[in-house]
Amino acid sequence: MNWAEFVELYIPEPKTIQVEALTGSGGYGDVYAAPVDVGPCVVDDTTRRVVAQTQDAEGGEVVSGTTVAAPPDTVAPPGSRVTLPWSDRVTRVLATSYLDDHGLGLPEHLELSLE
Repeated sequence: MNWAEFVELYIPEPKTIQVEALTGSGGYGDVYAAPVDVGPCVVDDTTRRVVAQTQDAEGGEVVSGTTVAAPPDTVAPPGSRVTLPWSDRVTRVLATSYLDDHGLGLPEHLELSLE
């Protein structure tokens, strides 16, 4: 079962988010790709502690206010901007996690931990 089939069967109200992928930094700050609608997504507004990469690459524990399960081909590296549709709140990706099916037939997807 792929991600779209899973969402269609089990998620009554999937969401679509808008992602501006971080592409680098320039003289005027961070540089982002054009906004892209990403869906179907499952959004959970539960506060969690996650480990996020920091400037010194050691990583640190930070608080994530929202977790999004997105299609596996989503491009949203840490630092990317995400707009949540129901509130138009713009937040940043703190960490990403690709979840493989491990041969069990579960849907592969990308988990985004947001500020």
